[in-house]
Amino acid sequence: MHSTTYLSRITLDPEICHGKPCIRGMRWPVEVILDMLLSEMTFKEILEDHPELEKGDLLASLAYVESVEDLSKSVKSAIAKPVIDRLRLLDEFKDL
Repeated sequence: MHSTTYLSRITLDPEICHGKPCIRGMRWPVEVILDMLLSEMTFKEILEDHPELEKGDLLASLAYVESVEDLSKSVKSAIAKPVIDRLRLLDEFKDL
């Protein structure tokens, strides 16, 4: 995953969602995207249910978790690793 490319999609604006990290200035907090992914929704299901989101937005959420310095490796592994592993198994994205 090319983190720096995806991280440009993450915005922080005190006027949007109380300054939480969001997707492209929209009212889509990263934490909501991660909740959907952790609930085992597939990328396809999320994108079909929410057409304003793009594949890169979902990948950006995972890249953001990996980039946050305040999170320990165990927390990062608990959040991002299961989702990435599941995506690989499902062959949703071969480049992960």
